[in-house]
Amino acid sequence: MSGNAAPVATVGTDEARRARRARLLERARALRKAYLQIFGIPDYRGYVEHMAARHPGEAVLSQREFFACAIDRKYSRKGPRCC
Repeated sequence: MSGNAAPVATVGTDEARRARRARLLERARALRKAYLQIFGIPDYRGYVEHMAARHPGEAVLSQREFFACAIDRKYSRKGPRCC
């Protein structure tokens, strides 16, 4: 080959990298959400996103209040229990 080889086209590589990164981040978010659901860990970020999307005028609990409510909801269930 001679030194007159055409340069490799790099058009679109930045867009492709951004698209791959976006897909990877979306998969990571989905994995995190599944992990939290499997182990019963409350998802504060999901709660805040839900409140902003579905209840825009309502007050959002602080992270401390959110987790306190989640623990209370988990351990203060009324009615028959197996344990």
